[in-house]
Amino acid sequence: MDSPHGAAVTAGNLGLKGPRGWAFRGVDVEARPGSLVAIEGPSGSGRTCLLLALTGRMRPTEGHAEVGGLRLPRKMAAVRRVCALGPVPGVSELDPAFTVAEHLRERALLQRRYGGSLRALLRPRAERIATAQERIDTALAAAGLDPATLPKAERTSVRDLERLEALRLSVALALIGGPRLLAVDDTDLKLSDSERAEAWELLRSVAVDGTTVLAVCSQAPEGALTLRTGTDSENDTNGNGAKSPAGDTDGTKDTAGTADGTTTGKGTADAFAETGRA
Repeated sequence: MDSPHGAAVTAGNLGLKGPRGWAFRGVDVEARPGSLVAIEGPSGSGRTCLLLALTGRMRPTEGHAEVGGLRLPRKMAAVRRVCALGPVPGVSELDPAFTVAEHLRERALLQRRYGGSLRALLRPRAERIATAQERIDTALAAAGLDPATLPKAERTSVRDLERLEALRLSVALALIGGPRLLAVDDTDLKLSDSERAEAWELLRSVAVDGTTVLAVCSQAPEGALTLRTGTDSENDTNGNGAKSPAGDTDGTKDTAGTADGTTTGKGTADAFAETGRA
């Protein structure tokens, strides 16, 4: 039997401290491959730092974690190879001057150059082009984005996309490489209620297809495993920061730690600065 495509995510007492305090601390989680994990909290609560730590892009200060059996922080580079970032401000943003087609071609080219095998690079040009287009079409379908419906089709500039369309494009770009884990920041930012529902349906469908999804948000959807940041213990659902998902029947353990109350927006920025990602 084939092993699941998605990466399991586990963490124990995970924490990251910057010069002005803890970005997050005491995070415990156990998520099976293909889970939808929501990192819920207010802006400045360390939620983006937690997302980047679990994808091998920020080094935690204490505790441990594993992604797809790769232990953090020892295997950060290996974890980065199996994870892909959707939109993360300051880290992986869309270029507003690029068109949809330019973004897709660039990502396919980078994937072929750095993510493919030597044998793939030596294939005939026509075969390489066909393979790249197949990757693009598959990713667009998974992200629910049909370029033909855009104002200028694939020639539409990113600056002219609606927020939900830009999210779908970012997800499609991330999926071109076939990652085992997809990470998305600010999932529900500036979305209406109906758009928010569509965004979560998109990420849920990606998870159902087998890719583990980590998504930062201000309010987690029902049914997602939820990690909460920036809360005090007396306000937590069960005293330790965990919020049990409704109808959790897949046997996945959901225990999440929270920030210890010292985290501020500056603390999060300091954590980025400490790792060279200010």
